[in-house]
Amino acid sequence: MALMSNGFVKGVQYLSDVRGSVSGLDVTIGTTSLSLAPLCGLLLAVVAILIIRRLFKISRFHGPADSIYAAHRTDNELDVRAGIGSTLAAFVSAAGGGSVGQYGPLVHFGATMGSFMRQHTGGMLSTDVFIGCGVAGAIAAGFNAPIAGIIFAHEAILRHFSLRAIAPIAIASITAAGVSKWMFGDSYLFAMDNINVDLIGLLPAALLAGPLFGLIAVLFMMSIRHSARFAASSGWSPARLLITAAVGAGIVGMWVPEALGLGTSAISDILNSESLHISLILLLIAKIGLTALCIGFGMFGGVFSPALLVGASAGAIMGRIFASVGILSAGPGMAICGMAAVASAVIGAPISGVLIILELTMSYEFAVAAMLSVVTCSMVAHFLFGHSFFDRQLLDRGIDVSLGRGHIEMMETYVADIAHDDYVHLDELCSAQNAIKIMLDAKVTESYVLDKNDKFKGKLTLHLLLAVSPDSQVIQHIESNPISIKHDASLQQAIEIASNFVGENIPVIDRDNNVLLGVVTEADLFKLYLGLQGRVADLERA
Repeated sequence: MALMSNGFVKGVQYLSDVRGSVSGLDVTIGTTSLSLAPLCGLLLAVVAILIIRRLFKISRFHGPADSIYAAHRTDNELDVRAGIGSTLAAFVSAAGGGSVGQYGPLVHFGATMGSFMRQHTGGMLSTDVFIGCGVAGAIAAGFNAPIAGIIFAHEAILRHFSLRAIAPIAIASITAAGVSKWMFGDSYLFAMDNINVDLIGLLPAALLAGPLFGLIAVLFMMSIRHSARFAASSGWSPARLLITAAVGAGIVGMWVPEALGLGTSAISDILNSESLHISLILLLIAKIGLTALCIGFGMFGGVFSPALLVGASAGAIMGRIFASVGILSAGPGMAICGMAAVASAVIGAPISGVLIILELTMSYEFAVAAMLSVVTCSMVAHFLFGHSFFDRQLLDRGIDVSLGRGHIEMMETYVADIAHDDYVHLDELCSAQNAIKIMLDAKVTESYVLDKNDKFKGKLTLHLLLAVSPDSQVIQHIESNPISIKHDASLQQAIEIASNFVGENIPVIDRDNNVLLGVVTEADLFKLYLGLQGRVADLERA
């Protein structure tokens, strides 16, 4: 992960520099000279992404949400091909100038490599621990922040702490940071000059700004989500969506180049109080809009780096407002608070966000001030949007990881797999007398009526047949709409249905074709539930 993280970031920086140094692509509009390099770079990236989609046979790019989901399942092996292809697509998107980040793809790549390594180590550790090791290595090497890497893996991915997990994850995180430092130098993502921090003045400003940062984080996440939903419902081909994103981002990037790419240099300029050729408000709006356009329309990448720039811009704006009214002296304090707050709310990891700031700035004062903004921002974002952007992605797919691993397992176990044919079925023309004899011989009190095409017609009970004419046909006495379970129902849904059921068996019906697939008993559901709980408990202990 040390090699991958540094290679990814340095490769993107190199290609971005090459793109920026290309001459002969300048155009003049009025008195303004603009470069077509951003537009050309993005169009080349589109071609490369379409090739990657075809080569790796990817219908949907995979990211941190998939890593979180995998860590909460028992059958949690990640698709290596999709993981590598998604990482390559993110590299191409960022290098081409797309408004995307690098840490989300690297986090998923680390999780994918952890899952892959687990398959080749004889299972000495559970898959979720290996996933945590890869994720911790990505964060530790990317930010030169090993402590943040350890906490992030537990806080954002695994969602629990265990003695067995923390040791290997700590080893992976510290090793990744150490190898990164040894091979690539002791470099920090955002180099800052020594600055004296007015902590007393910064703390109230950080507290007041936190809810505003929360609103900005919600706006940022909602923009991406609605852009993706529009793209999914538009009916456009992947090529058309990508070209639309490239042309839109390229045109805006001609005027606001700081809003393209990873945004690292723009953040450094903001933190070091260096002037930008555009206003901070314009940069904030452009970054939110371009990130939503690029990620929503298929230029795959992370959301953490864009969130850092959005937060830094918002913080710098608020810092200038507070300074103008005498609440706060000028400096990078509010930009750091905004950067930590918005990014933490987006990824759902407030403790990790504070630790990243601490390890990046080596300033206790900045970390304490950032903590105030982070916690209040996260509270607002959680109330208005959800735990994180990744949790919302999973919720949109019908997966709620907040309910725990047991619930996920129950939602992914289908009752049709345990349905059996230990039941009595009757022809609709059968007489009540014959039906009673058949049911008594089978020692059952319930049976099911099928027509000549084996379509399900209804349910019969023995006590009802005993009260009717022996010569009447059973079709006249069926319960046509009994309690039943749909063929694709999960164990969770089946248990909810069974809570209102009284009888011997519950029919499992393919309602698309009205075919009886089998029956299940309450005992079948209990046994399946207890088996799942045992597997989940073993995973939790691991």
